[in-house]
Amino acid sequence: MLYRLLISCLGFAISMQAIAGEFNVALILDKAGKDDQSFNASAYRGIQRAEKELGIKFKTIEVKDAASSESMLRALAGKKYDLMIAVGFSHAGAVKKVAPSFAQKRFVIIDSEVKEPNVTSVMFAEHEGAYLVGAMAAMASKKASVGFIGGMDIPLIRRFAMGYEAGVRAVAPKAKVQVAYIGVTGDAFSNPPKAKELALLQNAQGADVIFHAAGASGAGLFDAAEDKKFFAIGVDSNQNGVKPGRVLTSMVKAVDVAVYESIKAAKNQQLPGGTTVNHGFATGGIDMAIDANNKSLLTPEMLKKANEIKAGITSGKIKVPDYYVLKK
Repeated sequence: MLYRLLISCLGFAISMQAIAGEFNVALILDKAGKDDQSFNASAYRGIQRAEKELGIKFKTIEVKDAASSESMLRALAGKKYDLMIAVGFSHAGAVKKVAPSFAQKRFVIIDSEVKEPNVTSVMFAEHEGAYLVGAMAAMASKKASVGFIGGMDIPLIRRFAMGYEAGVRAVAPKAKVQVAYIGVTGDAFSNPPKAKELALLQNAQGADVIFHAAGASGAGLFDAAEDKKFFAIGVDSNQNGVKPGRVLTSMVKAVDVAVYESIKAAKNQQLPGGTTVNHGFATGGIDMAIDANNKSLLTPEMLKKANEIKAGITSGKIKVPDYYVLKK
């Protein structure tokens, strides 16, 4: 279901060498790295699957700062790699600068848009997923008080926050929603101590369910939830098992599937350049995680409401406010 639009689009040619021999992929992550248990980890699972099922060769690079992204991407494009996948908004500027210089190479940027003929942009409706878990948070809260901890204070993370608050208000219009951001640089996604500090503060002020969109920093929220016995909500990957019984659910973005399908499409000469592929509930690109770790925490009423929300958003009956649109 995910990527049926991508697969059906007219692709452009890749080299005959890539068809006949090895297909080499470079996966460019941010400094949080493949072990962040969140966004980057999901991307890494996708390329591991591609290695196993598609027989591709890959290299993973963790870029320590946005300033290094361009030089690293340029160096990779000048080598044997047939496809470069840049994971995260921080690489958008680098992809925009480098892609025109390597017209025969393929690029994918995840979580940002770059309008170049050899770049495929992959976007997710994270505000809609945040709305869903916001509603779950409101239903689970015993104090009508919830929190949100964002990583870097940027439009993408504010998009999460806006959707989350809208979902809370849809269920509990008078509920208190506390919002905090860890910082204004990329380091905000790798600062668990600060996330724990903010979580403990929000909990002290009444929040008994807190959602994070903070990458590896989210580990601090989970520690706080365990210490003070409140609920956390994970993001990007299924984080329900990080602290079983303390994670109400996770808002999942299928970055792993997007990475895998991008590689598969490129290898089959079907990766559409100059396009943006959008994923939400309808494509399976966004959802909330339910498994053995949290199933007992979700009441039948919550599950019924979750299904109603997903159907309502998919049909257009529920309109989720979008920070990207409102800031224009």
